[in-house]
Amino acid sequence: MTPGVDQTIARVVRDEWPQLMATLYRDLGDLDAAQDAAQEAAEIALTRWLDDGIPDRPGAWITTVARRRALDKIRRERVGREKTELIARLERIGTEHQLVIPDVDDQLQLFFGCCHPALSVEAQMALTLRSVGGLTTAEIASGFLVSETTMAQRLVRAKRKIAGATIPFRIPEGGELLDRLSVVHHVLYLVFNEGAYASSGADLIRLDLSADAIRLARVLAGLMPDDPETLALLALFLFIESRRNARIDGHGAIVLMADQDRSRWHQPLIDEGTTLIDRAVRLDRPGPYQIEAAINSLHAEAASTADTDWAQITLLYESLAVHRPTPIVALNHAVAVAMSDGPQAGLDLMEHPAIAEPLDSYHYLHSARGELHRRLGDRRAAVEHYDRALALVTNEAEERFLRERLREVS
Repeated sequence: MTPGVDQTIARVVRDEWPQLMATLYRDLGDLDAAQDAAQEAAEIALTRWLDDGIPDRPGAWITTVARRRALDKIRRERVGREKTELIARLERIGTEHQLVIPDVDDQLQLFFGCCHPALSVEAQMALTLRSVGGLTTAEIASGFLVSETTMAQRLVRAKRKIAGATIPFRIPEGGELLDRLSVVHHVLYLVFNEGAYASSGADLIRLDLSADAIRLARVLAGLMPDDPETLALLALFLFIESRRNARIDGHGAIVLMADQDRSRWHQPLIDEGTTLIDRAVRLDRPGPYQIEAAINSLHAEAASTADTDWAQITLLYESLAVHRPTPIVALNHAVAVAMSDGPQAGLDLMEHPAIAEPLDSYHYLHSARGELHRRLGDRRAAVEHYDRALALVTNEAEERFLRERLREVS
């Protein structure tokens, strides 16, 4: 396979897949058929373009071939009035290599359909990556560290639920739109977090997942440029991604933010994130992702941990708790208090039942406690909490970090 063909297919998947899938779903009215046709057309392109050369409009070529393959399959397998009407519609579209660009509504329908709240969160994530992101089942399975068979079964169950419950691929209206958009945001947020802070496996960072979440967030921000939370979500991803190269040292060990070489932070991503969050704030509709992005912007603009405006970050976490009154937000607030007012102030908050009880099985709580006790010079308490964190952690990079911390305090 020539590099040109391989790279062109990758570019189509990266830049044109949401439009391509929205077009095929609009034409076929069947998500499963659209996915299969698009995947088959991309596989045909990998071999056909070696002999015929890469077409001038690769995305349009794949769309046209996908329509033809879908039409052939419909002629073979379907019966009755539905078959006649669908064939007539596809034949009217024609066979020229013309990518009929779907309007914004078509692409938003695809997002909202994949993130329908009737589906499980796992199914929403998988469907979004498969349909909007263009990933194969094997790639999604690898990203979530499950077998391809398991992921395929999840996708099949999700599609059956969509078909059986006649879940509509449409843009909600009124208050439902905001509720459903928050589901889309949440799915992208979960995908990104699993990429940036892998819950299991050998590596701390799953670059494939975080990159896919950023790409999809860019698509959504392009479709909804006046929604402040959509803009802030992308800004949040970019701020965190800007620190990626500094989070791991040359030996694969975790480097905490306080010890990171900030010259390795990627300034263009910080600048883009700053522009996005400024736009979001000017729209004057505050929300939780804007607060999270603002917290990360304060980290980005500080020359060091000592120069960071921890008092402002503490206040922002208090505002975030109004939107998300969760134990994890409370824990992050306690960490900010520890940085602003000293380790003991942070520990006092972490020992409150509202944090300690629901997060007793959350390894970050115990590692944070261990870190604060270490700073206070209480080695026995630090060892106790690092041991507890080690018993709970499932990521190998984090396990190595905790073992090193335990060795230091022991």
